[in-house]
Amino acid sequence: MGQAARQVAAGDPLEATWRRIEAARLRTLGWLATMQAPGAPRGVMRISDHHDAARWPGMLLPGSYNGVMALDLLGGLDDYSRDDRAALVAWFERARLPDGRFRITGMTDEAVFKKPDLGETWRYIDFHVTNYTLGAIEALDPDRKPVLAFAEPWLDARELGHWLSLRDLRDPWQEGNNIVNLGSFWLLMARHGDAAVQTRVAAALEQLFAWHDRLQEPSTGFWGVGQLSDPTRLLHAFAGSMHNFHLWYETGRPLPFQDKAVDYCLSLPPAIDSACIDVDAVDVLVHGHVHLGDRRDAIERWCLTLLEALLAFQNADGGFADVREGVRRQDGWVRGYEEPQGLSNSFATWFRWIAIAMIADLLWPGRRNWRFRRMVGIGYRRQPAR
Repeated sequence: MGQAARQVAAGDPLEATWRRIEAARLRTLGWLATMQAPGAPRGVMRISDHHDAARWPGMLLPGSYNGVMALDLLGGLDDYSRDDRAALVAWFERARLPDGRFRITGMTDEAVFKKPDLGETWRYIDFHVTNYTLGAIEALDPDRKPVLAFAEPWLDARELGHWLSLRDLRDPWQEGNNIVNLGSFWLLMARHGDAAVQTRVAAALEQLFAWHDRLQEPSTGFWGVGQLSDPTRLLHAFAGSMHNFHLWYETGRPLPFQDKAVDYCLSLPPAIDSACIDVDAVDVLVHGHVHLGDRRDAIERWCLTLLEALLAFQNADGGFADVREGVRRQDGWVRGYEEPQGLSNSFATWFRWIAIAMIADLLWPGRRNWRFRRMVGIGYRRQPAR
């Protein structure tokens, strides 16, 4: 255990920081309660105070899957009864297509981010919404078997090879999400499937790992970097690659060039950026802390500095914003629902609490039972041996 964690365990003045975390947690639980949609099952939530659910009923889905996973992480589902949970799962599953994909009601073909040159119009957003909705359902009913027929074609080696050949690593952030989401569905198949399914999933994952091995950049540990001198390209490659790293963590495979990825994150300022970038950096560092003993003190110092900034960033109402200025759109939409930045919203609140909880679990190991996602994706953490 590094110096910061030893001091905290011994009752260092950093106890005040822990108390701030607990106070912030309770304020966020209070804010999440105000997002409850009237007349809907318990746990169906608006995205923010700006969200008019009568005008945008479909956006209750992302408001709810983000909100439910935030509740689970913070211990806010503890008093949900079996009936509460069943009603909420049934509400989520109303958005499920026959093949198992989940889709936001009201999204149109014209409004969705697409890459028509690849023949992919709905792939990105369908994968994304499905991963997060399944994460919320798993938080409510861990043993519920998902419908994953839509992901089965890529278990075929030729189909997967073709799909991987179309990945556009000039856009590594989006492609990282595509890849990890597909991997997460396979892992769910293996968890709930028989030996034959598990064998097919293992073979597909081996093919996916081999593809990554061929394309990974040794000097950074990322994919899709391009020119290393371009800080924006490098940032996007980091943000995309860290999603893929989850597949290594979950399967217990050593992550090649993990030290390079950690060093890149340590080079970033430990200050507020977007909710996505902040949680991505914390995720890389916290998972790297387990394996890179010579960097543990640096990781803890960096994380502690960011933790203080994150706690200070909490809005007065108890929620968190993504950034302070601009317009926020639903991930995957070119146009459609949007709202001003700076508002507390369920997406940013969940993402920022993942970062806070990961740091807290690093510095105060085992002190609170943070319920990180079991399912691979944002919010997942492979638990180290205590």
